[in-house]
Amino acid sequence: MKTLLILIASLAGITLVIESGLRLFLGFGNPPLYIADEKIGYLLAPNQETRRRGNQIKINQYSMRSAEIAQKKAKNTTRVFLLGDSIVNGGWWTNQKNILSALINAELTISSSNEAIEVFNASANSWNPRNELAYVKRFGLFEADVLVLVINTDDLFGTAPNSISVGKDTKYPNSKPPLALIELYERYLKKPELIPELEQIKKEAGDRVGFNLEAIAQIKAIADNNNTQFILAFTPLLRELKEGSRDYEERARNRVQELVNQQQITYIDFLPIFADFPQPEFLYRDHIHLSPQGETMVSKKLTKTIQETLKKKE
Repeated sequence: MKTLLILIASLAGITLVIESGLRLFLGFGNPPLYIADEKIGYLLAPNQETRRRGNQIKINQYSMRSAEIAQKKAKNTTRVFLLGDSIVNGGWWTNQKNILSALINAELTISSSNEAIEVFNASANSWNPRNELAYVKRFGLFEADVLVLVINTDDLFGTAPNSISVGKDTKYPNSKPPLALIELYERYLKKPELIPELEQIKKEAGDRVGFNLEAIAQIKAIADNNNTQFILAFTPLLRELKEGSRDYEERARNRVQELVNQQQITYIDFLPIFADFPQPEFLYRDHIHLSPQGETMVSKKLTKTIQETLKKKE
């Protein structure tokens, strides 16, 4: 009996040490939470802050990955609105001070002697232009001087906004798990379960590229109506740099260029920019998300374009 008690106590102690380590050093048990939204699909829950693998994640009152902001901008302030998906958001793998909006904010601040700079970040994993349009319709542009929409190749094929994944997919939790160990198991060890409703959404018929291009055009129109300069930035998949774009991707890219020409949109295509880099794989963490080196390259190009756009507005 005594041996059994010692064994139970030892197992409990080991479990407690592992649980504490997962929470303190990796941030398990305290994931960023999401909320469902009828129009937008889903958002990061407002007013939350956590750390994942040592990286700070702070979400403000408007579900932005930014510090709190006022609806109205102060005098002598320049505002830049960065809108996008996980590339803009940075995910758990990027510290708050190193996400694209923070890098751009720092670079613009250095070059601005008279005005305060605010660059805010409205984004969420796997958003596409239709989610982003719904966000802008809901919250507005916060008197931004410049709106930068960042898309990637996969975004052009994104489906209509939906909230099916919230609370069902471990990547989109709506409540904190009781234990960090449970989150570790469900997220990385348990075999993912298919969500039938989501599988149906993925089969969405019709011209998805056209739907998303129309959303971009509507975002541009909202910017025009608010006297906000609009910039569209397009990042490629790593595969496109190694193997070239597939036929359907090339056709989608051509349609983006047609929209840009028709709407006279300030446009940055990072495909040729990345292609000029000697080892483009160094610009990526995986097949789509940018490495710190990639984020630096994108932020510098965006900063330069924003500065040029602001000069035109003067």
